[in-house]
Amino acid sequence: MSQMSFSDAEYAGKRKKTRREVFLEEMEQVVPWKVLLKVIEPFYPVAGRGRRPYPLEAMLRVHLMQNWFALSDPAMEEALYEIASLRNFAGLSLSEPIPDETTILNFRHLLEEYDLAEDILKQVNAHLSRKGLLLKKGSIVDATIIPAPSSTKNEEGERDPEMHQTKKGNQWHFGMKAHIGVDADSGLVHTVTTTAANEADVEQVADLLHGKEQNVWADSGYRGAHKRVDREGLTWHIAARPSDIAKMPDGRAKTSLQKQEHRKASVRAKVEHPFRVIKRQFGLVKVRFRGLQKNTAHLLTLFALSNLWMARRPLMAMQGAVRLKTA
Repeated sequence: MSQMSFSDAEYAGKRKKTRREVFLEEMEQVVPWKVLLKVIEPFYPVAGRGRRPYPLEAMLRVHLMQNWFALSDPAMEEALYEIASLRNFAGLSLSEPIPDETTILNFRHLLEEYDLAEDILKQVNAHLSRKGLLLKKGSIVDATIIPAPSSTKNEEGERDPEMHQTKKGNQWHFGMKAHIGVDADSGLVHTVTTTAANEADVEQVADLLHGKEQNVWADSGYRGAHKRVDREGLTWHIAARPSDIAKMPDGRAKTSLQKQEHRKASVRAKVEHPFRVIKRQFGLVKVRFRGLQKNTAHLLTLFALSNLWMARRPLMAMQGAVRLKTA
């Protein structure tokens, strides 16, 4: 075991936990580490004649922290030197080598090369299903625009060719869309697809359904979705246009329709929670990379982590119950 540095010793003796430390302690308990390590291990380099690779678990922990705290590769390296709680979570010490930005970059490229982000989301959801938190009886579908830099001040002298602009309301947006299918009971994301921002939401609806749901909820942008899904036995709950309701004369029919739309909206509201988590909690203000492939891998990882964060309390309660039963 390596000798503890002065900085790590000072950190170990402090009395108050920060919000970051509390967050990391919660994530330590709810992330299915063994399952995720098993996904990546076949593709991770082993020790040979060259430089000995960092432990896989340490690199996975660094990668997840990079997503949680919206850190670039250089910023992640600096944070590992500066912030003791991040080093402690990754199992690293200042008395030993710290992964540099190139090592962190190469690990991310490894996940992208073998499309492991999709496997990570699948394994996280399988873990949540085993815990009874992902029921899959109904789905809510929706999309959000993620802005991309519109500047042409780069080596190519042009905007990202895979991003496009679209008009929403009276405002133009340049970037991509993240389309998600969400479990209607838990609000957890089960499916993710991405497109350029100018693609209509309804075009992706068939790819957002897992095939076992009996009900689908969506906003008015998904009108006609039933014609794009070749399945029988599905009940569609598509929101009416507010302008259509406003045109109706006051009376019992209008009041009844407004109540019906309110019930639909109360279910659809769950689809906004994962968007809030990745944008506000995890800091996804703009796309991080050029091209859809890299950004899709980033989003798949973020939504997998958002599922764990949203389900953290029941997961921690289950673990506590298991410990008590074992004791």
